[in-house]
Amino acid sequence: MAERKDLKIGILCMQGAFREHKNSLERLGVRVVEIRKPSDLEGLDGIVLPGGESTAIGKLITELGIKEKLQAMIEGGTPVWGTCAGMILLAKQIAGQDNVHMPVMDIEVMRNAYGRQLGSFSANYVMAGVEGEIPMVFIRAPYIKEAAKNVKVLSVVDGNIVAARQDNMFVTSFHPELTDDLKTHEYFVDMVRGIK
Repeated sequence: MAERKDLKIGILCMQGAFREHKNSLERLGVRVVEIRKPSDLEGLDGIVLPGGESTAIGKLITELGIKEKLQAMIEGGTPVWGTCAGMILLAKQIAGQDNVHMPVMDIEVMRNAYGRQLGSFSANYVMAGVEGEIPMVFIRAPYIKEAAKNVKVLSVVDGNIVAARQDNMFVTSFHPELTDDLKTHEYFVDMVRGIK
């Protein structure tokens, strides 16, 4: 089993809280690569797609030539974690719109489901595979409206699916990188190591 220090996890650095994700993973002893061009995807054991504005990120990864290779890696089994906008990037369906970005995960998401900035909130909830409650920060967050049978629901908040897993793909509506709690990052690292 790969040790944490031997893992190389890439974070898409277009916008959003990628620095905070990087800090959290480095605190767990993982080597982090910032993804800004196609060659940055070489030799990665896992990929994090952070929050931000999904439409803008979708355009950037296409313009920079990252999208096709990134999607092929995910389809080929590379573990990926999408937070907030990252969840939207991976969804096969986005409620109310026809265009999608990298349609690899059997979910339909509702964008900006919790409203604008003022609709942002944080609370403590449980997530399957993690011990105890974890702090969840929601910022103009999406949620999963529909999930196929092959998608494992990991957390539900106020009746909405906010964390799920399908094979090598893990998504959260919330932003664990904006808290000091490392449990969700640990969950993904264990997934990359093949022990979750």
